[in-house]
Amino acid sequence: MLAAKVATAIIPVVFILGVDPVQLGVVASLNRPGGNITGVTALTAEVVAKRLDLVRQLVPSAAAVAVLVNPTNPAATDAETRSLRDAAHFLGLQLHFLGASNPSEIDAPFMTLIERRIGALVVSADPFFTTRKDQIVALAGQHAVPAIYVWREFPTAGGLISYGTDLADTQRQAGVLVGKILNGAKPADLPVQQAVKVELVINLKTAKALGLTIPLPLLGRADEVIE
Repeated sequence: MLAAKVATAIIPVVFILGVDPVQLGVVASLNRPGGNITGVTALTAEVVAKRLDLVRQLVPSAAAVAVLVNPTNPAATDAETRSLRDAAHFLGLQLHFLGASNPSEIDAPFMTLIERRIGALVVSADPFFTTRKDQIVALAGQHAVPAIYVWREFPTAGGLISYGTDLADTQRQAGVLVGKILNGAKPADLPVQQAVKVELVINLKTAKALGLTIPLPLLGRADEVIE
């Protein structure tokens, strides 16, 4: 998004971001973006505390939880880290932040997690991890690590559980904005939309492979259960 902003001040740009676009300097304000850019924001840091709580429900014996972050993307990482620290303090959990920013670095955090006997893993919403979902899900399965993700694409690929914004919904909202622009509207006059549809997806097959019993209330709240 920042590269697109630098590249043009004329061509309309519609984004989908998981961070505050005002704080990032992409738009002037949410109601009146100004310039040639508008878009949709997904809930990421806003729901990460709930993901930590879900981990506690799934693995109540875990005293420590690891968090996989991308240290080269502080715009996304910092907000999630603050929320997680507050939630961990409230829940009485120890947090271990483990970093990876390229494919060759993803194996190492899992080895650290096993060596320290950390009970579960939270994968941050960084786009890099989404592009490596198959690798991350495979490593979590190989090392029998209960892991929670933000997007449904992870449990559909074999991950344990996800809780976060419905990406398809954000893409539909972005498509509506694109349609308005193609019909003559100016991005400067189109307020940034916030995706509010959150979904819980559980892969029951993976839970069984990990020896986990999903609490019935949690199953009842799930938007989708993969068997």
